[in-house]
Amino acid sequence: MNIKTVFRALRHKNYRLFFGGQSISLIGTWMQQIAVSWLVYSMTNSAFLLGMVGFSSQISTFLLAPVAGVIADRHHRHRLLLITQSLAMLQAIILYVLFATHTIAVWHIIVLSLFLGAINAFDIPVRQSFTVDMLNDREDLSNAIALNSSMVNVARLVGPSIGGILIALFGEGTCFLINALSYIAVLSSLVMMRLPPWERPVNRTGSVMQQFQEGFSYAFNFMPIRTILILLAVISLVSGGVQALMPVFARDIFHGGSKTLGLLMAASGLGALIGAIFLASRKSVLGLSRVIAIAAMMFGTGVVIFSSTPYLVIGLPILLVSGFGMMVQMASSNIMLQTMVEEDKRGRIMSFYTMAFMGLSPFGSLFSGVLATRIGADDTILWGGGICIVAAIVYASKLKDLRKFVRQIYVKKGIIVETVQ
Repeated sequence: MNIKTVFRALRHKNYRLFFGGQSISLIGTWMQQIAVSWLVYSMTNSAFLLGMVGFSSQISTFLLAPVAGVIADRHHRHRLLLITQSLAMLQAIILYVLFATHTIAVWHIIVLSLFLGAINAFDIPVRQSFTVDMLNDREDLSNAIALNSSMVNVARLVGPSIGGILIALFGEGTCFLINALSYIAVLSSLVMMRLPPWERPVNRTGSVMQQFQEGFSYAFNFMPIRTILILLAVISLVSGGVQALMPVFARDIFHGGSKTLGLLMAASGLGALIGAIFLASRKSVLGLSRVIAIAAMMFGTGVVIFSSTPYLVIGLPILLVSGFGMMVQMASSNIMLQTMVEEDKRGRIMSFYTMAFMGLSPFGSLFSGVLATRIGADDTILWGGGICIVAAIVYASKLKDLRKFVRQIYVKKGIIVETVQ
């Protein structure tokens, strides 16, 4: 594996700044996330309230992402990111102050989770759309997206580990404070960027609702984008359920405790990190439509096998494989969408990606929780994995037509001259 190929997007100064600042900030984000979960459960001993906080942090993303996509297409993305990151910093500061003054209550956490979810609803599609603006050579877009995924998964591994230690030594408030301070890194990186003058979109006519309808029509009347988004939504629903039920597997099936849960989450995260590095090592977008089908099948098959094993030593490598499949499928979908989309609709398509990727996850968590009380966690996960396998087969059946459409787009954009693998 050529290291220069894996990290080639870092040759662009603006992206290098963003990568460094965002890496620090994401570690703080994951530290805060584990601290919030631990604090809520310590205060209430209620799994329901724990789930409610998780639901609150994501439902705003599902509801507001379509509007955010229109905003991303109409306004200066760099300035929008400065606003969203500043507001996220404010949320962390408020959380720390409430904790430090011993006035924090669960309703505070739920409200602040809703607030952060609303911020993320705008931040994620804007940040995804902004990736292309940081690159001088758009051929490095797929690599930058893959590096973004690897950055998230490194933080996913490092952040909770550090957070758990700090909670034990100093309490949850330390994680809230460190997260607030970590935003200085990403804000500084945004300020230091030197970007070309922003050009106001020529088609910025019509209301927000009209432009949303235009983006919706474009996405779901165009077969490649529609097909990719539907498969992504199915994988997201099931993965949300798998993550929500992981404590049940740790305690009731593998007969462990918090350390077992940590091992399970780390195995999935490590698989996702390997998947992101695999995508970063690819030199082009050629063949990604087939990679998506294989990765979705890997995830579904891994989930089915995991649901049936009573042994942790078998469950861990299976989770690594399913984590690899999930990340490769989701990141490859991001890459294909961003390379196919028309520039003036990039923000809106990324908002639909955000809805499918993150917005549906809380619904998967709620549905799996309800179903698990009736048929058990293992059978719930088994059915979820089966649904993913069926979805992957349906997607694969459309692969010939999908590649034909993608070929036409890539030839038009000059990405390829003759054929798409």
